[in-house]
Amino acid sequence: MNAVVELDRVSKAYPGGVTALRDVSLTIGYGELVGIVGPSGSGKSTMLHLIGTLDRPSAGTVRIDGHDVATLSDRRLSALRARRLGFVFQQFHLAPGQSAVDNVADGLLYAGLPVGERARLAEDALVRVGLGMRLDHRPHQLSGGERQRVAIARAVAGAPPLLLADEPTGNLDSVSGAGVMALLRDLHRTGTTVLVITHDREIAAGLPRQVHLRDGEVVR
Repeated sequence: MNAVVELDRVSKAYPGGVTALRDVSLTIGYGELVGIVGPSGSGKSTMLHLIGTLDRPSAGTVRIDGHDVATLSDRRLSALRARRLGFVFQQFHLAPGQSAVDNVADGLLYAGLPVGERARLAEDALVRVGLGMRLDHRPHQLSGGERQRVAIARAVAGAPPLLLADEPTGNLDSVSGAGVMALLRDLHRTGTTVLVITHDREIAAGLPRQVHLRDGEVVR
């Protein structure tokens, strides 16, 4: 199996003696749909930050898309993040005064694309997530589920091989949350590797693979 994520005996410790992850090994192949599951304080967010190259491990090796994170300069790490990773968070992080298409296009700023190309990719991504009729709507004109769809469109507009979704239904009602999970499954079916971080066991139960964390260790 070709791996998009490889963690080899990874630990992460913080000042004050707090160890958030302890000797974790994990491999995620291209094209998988995986849930990282665990209660608050289990190490899910730390794992997300390491896989997303937002932080570096205290020990062990993190490889993303074949790249050993420890060997990359900050500049090369930023380039890897911009081109190979997409992020969706519980908070939508949309600019309130901008249209949906501008919010998505802004997510491509660091991809080195001309303005027209960014706009075209943004429109295509919004159509893909079912918001082709909402291109010019601003966040306050959209429902919570629609705002999360804009955030997902922003994450996938550059066609990254890996999408990291951190509690993507956390701020949504059950109907909107189900719609977002259906969208993530659709993206997975078209080839995107999707990693969903969640404490919701019901959501996790609907995913083909689950990795359970507790107290910074993989328990199942």
